[in-house]
Amino acid sequence: MSVPTLGVIVNGATGRMGYRQHLVRSLLAIRDQGGVELEDGTRVQLDPVLVGRNAVKLKEVADRHGLTRWTTDLDSALSDAANTIYFDAQVTSAREKSVRAAIGAGKHVYSEKPVAELVSDALVLGQLAEDAGIIHGVVHDKLFLPGLLKLRRLIDGGFFGRILSVRGEFGYWVFEGDWQQAQRPSWNYRSEDGGGIVLDMFCHWNYVLENLFGKVEAVTAKAVTHIPRRWDEKDTAYPATADDAAYGIFELESGIIAQINSSWCVRVNRDELVEFQVDGTEGSAVAGLRNCRVQHRSATPKPVWNPDLPATESFRDQWTEVPDNTEFDNGFKTQWEDYVRDVVAHRPHVYDFFAAARGIQLAEAGLKSSAEGRRIALDPL
Repeated sequence: MSVPTLGVIVNGATGRMGYRQHLVRSLLAIRDQGGVELEDGTRVQLDPVLVGRNAVKLKEVADRHGLTRWTTDLDSALSDAANTIYFDAQVTSAREKSVRAAIGAGKHVYSEKPVAELVSDALVLGQLAEDAGIIHGVVHDKLFLPGLLKLRRLIDGGFFGRILSVRGEFGYWVFEGDWQQAQRPSWNYRSEDGGGIVLDMFCHWNYVLENLFGKVEAVTAKAVTHIPRRWDEKDTAYPATADDAAYGIFELESGIIAQINSSWCVRVNRDELVEFQVDGTEGSAVAGLRNCRVQHRSATPKPVWNPDLPATESFRDQWTEVPDNTEFDNGFKTQWEDYVRDVVAHRPHVYDFFAAARGIQLAEAGLKSSAEGRRIALDPL
């Protein structure tokens, strides 16, 4: 029996995220497994068409993976009726225009976040998508990480009792680019190109907090540029105009207080690049990308503060690892499969443009809080 095929336009296919996570680890992995399995047991296959600005790079990627469809002309890809889905992994500043064009062409649209630079523009995109009757979605990859899936399991099982607070630490040292090459593209550090850690990471933190603990009602934040000068991909020095660290306090509708530090100027002294500690009346947990450790109320030790004596106990050893209990697939791939199922069934994707708009709203509020030095309440969207 033949398997139906959906053409997928991948705009930004040669970029870091577009290539590694979305093309190789998601779309090609889905292709190699025989397509996306639907609820009725049938499958649908995906056929990527690579889109970008550099023909040489596009051909190189296509040849490397046995792909025949690539182009530097987005309009031609959008006009091809064989292409059902448009995916955008471009730089933030280029995304909104292309997403609008894809909606106008009647394509279902899946996008990296943020879907636009301004919350007002994201809301317009959402309404345009609704009016066009297409299925729209935005990447919410961190919800599919094994560590956060284990945390979700603990929440659903009532492990914490009443959750009191969440404390998050994210980041690592991104080299300036002079004596060691930077691990991230230079545009991330130029506000005029859509860079900045607040616009990038607050969108993530919004959907993590919203889906695990409750919607954000207010934010107090401080965004800073710790390193004002960096070097780009051509070894040319440039002024870093975007924030590279942000320190935020988030008040949730559930009464939970969340504190999250985000920084590209921090050296890692934790088990994973991101960790969230959740404290509740009945227990606590520390969840990272893959692992999750817990300490129940009944097993909580009673430390006593005494700065005159060295600590004789290993606090980390007093926590218990949460077992996997299942196999975890790549989070980006898992959400791709969910989105494709929604497209085939023509039903709304839960992580849509309006969810994306709430993430941008939090980023805007965080930047406003930092600039004005005050708490900012968020209007419901």
